[in-house]
Amino acid sequence: MRGARSAPEGVRAAGAPGGDGLPGPERPQGTGPGGRGAGVDSGLLAPVWAGTPVEGVTSDEAWLAAMVEFEGALADAQAELGAVPHGVGDAVRAAGAGGGLDPVALARRGREAANPVVFFVSRLTELVAAADPEAARHVHAASTSQDVLDSAAMLVARRALELLHGDLGRIRTALAALALAHRDTPAAARTLTQHAVPTTVGLRAAGWLTPASDAHDRVGALLAGGLPVSMGGAAGTLAAYHDQLRTAGAAGDHPELRLVELVAGRLGLAAPEVPWHAVRTPVAELGAVLSLAAGALGKFAADVLVLTRTEIGEVVEPAAAGRGRSSAMPQKRNPVLSTLVASAARQVPVYALVLQQSLVAEDERSAGAWHAEWEPLRQCLRLTGGAAHTAAELAEGLAVSVDRVRANTALTGAGLVAERLSVALAADLGRTRAKEIVTRAVRGTEDGIPPVEALRSALAEAGCADEVSFAPGELLDPAGYLGAAGPLVDRAVRRAAAPPPDPGPAGPVPHEQHPPHLSEHEDDDEDTETADDDQ
Repeated sequence: MRGARSAPEGVRAAGAPGGDGLPGPERPQGTGPGGRGAGVDSGLLAPVWAGTPVEGVTSDEAWLAAMVEFEGALADAQAELGAVPHGVGDAVRAAGAGGGLDPVALARRGREAANPVVFFVSRLTELVAAADPEAARHVHAASTSQDVLDSAAMLVARRALELLHGDLGRIRTALAALALAHRDTPAAARTLTQHAVPTTVGLRAAGWLTPASDAHDRVGALLAGGLPVSMGGAAGTLAAYHDQLRTAGAAGDHPELRLVELVAGRLGLAAPEVPWHAVRTPVAELGAVLSLAAGALGKFAADVLVLTRTEIGEVVEPAAAGRGRSSAMPQKRNPVLSTLVASAARQVPVYALVLQQSLVAEDERSAGAWHAEWEPLRQCLRLTGGAAHTAAELAEGLAVSVDRVRANTALTGAGLVAERLSVALAADLGRTRAKEIVTRAVRGTEDGIPPVEALRSALAEAGCADEVSFAPGELLDPAGYLGAAGPLVDRAVRRAAAPPPDPGPAGPVPHEQHPPHLSEHEDDDEDTETADDDQ
């Protein structure tokens, strides 16, 4: 099934057979269905993202795989600069692919260091040593925990954003088609829950399309700009990397800057201007864009939830076997797609707020601010990605009931064009008299009098029938009071059809290839020596 979770290559699912680096009594036992390990997040209480594509790229196994990916790219880049033997990166990837990394075991041990990386590195080194003791000496050389976890976070985020960008593109296309198909279909606009003035179904859809296009563009721009690799060493100076490379004979005054570029290129990430251990703008920006995207989708869902009410019935969600069932009421077909999207839109801003607060990080590495980001970031990615995947299906299958739209538009009679009547009558009668006559006509339609008759009766009662210079019936057709609705729809559709920002090439540079040099250190030599690890 598309989107169903499976352990990425390099990481075994929790509860599967294999070593985990823990003493026997400390190893948590599988307690869930199918032998899944204790504490594994199956998504039971998260229907927004469970079973969608974003689940697989944000799972614990996906994070561990991204951590292995960083360690492999680091070793490859260090080998290119002569600091570690060639082949260490391959040994790291092979060890990661052996199924010996248990996310539940690492999670339990992570409490001892307040992060999972220390014991991840220890376990990965054990696995490498089992096949290549010499290579094991160079695993994680000169790196630090935050370099690993932040870089893995950016890899996970990029993959989730790529899925999100694709689904937002689907939504953009579908809503543009819906807006164009109903460009001139009159409908009752609602303000503060009440009928207001005429609009069109197409302009309402354009109101969903525009924020979806905004979100699509911003996610595309974020991808195109490149999420940054994280490399700063123990305190953001790159000192351990510097000494390792200089000891190995790497050329240049600061070969560690070249190392950052090489690792970034291999991972398909950007090389930052400065290390960002305590400069959390990349994560805060992710949260802001994800919150905007979730809100844009939430607007769409909120309107669909209103319009699918039994007594309104202007739109219908796409049907699927078993979807929308009630456990108690067999007659119901609940709007579950828009419910899921609305649920995500209410949650993401709260998680994103944590990411914004983490900007206030003390010192060169923070105690608590960094740690507070991990789960909120994953939830932002999961919820927004799941909502977009759901909203794409909703947008592509949403059906408009034109008959119900027409019937609802007629419910308030002259009231729907009261604004137009007031303006037209004021030209002949003045604003005060015009308002009194229109109010009387609207009350008449509420009592069941046809709108034209109600207006003529109100004019006659006020003794103004001979003072009006137009035929009342001409002003009562909602289709005649749509303003610039049509051209506004055209604008939104044209914007949606414009090529969005190119998110750029996806994925890392294959480790066999050397990425282009990005700095002035183009004559760096390669040599073979190493420095001790600094975890």
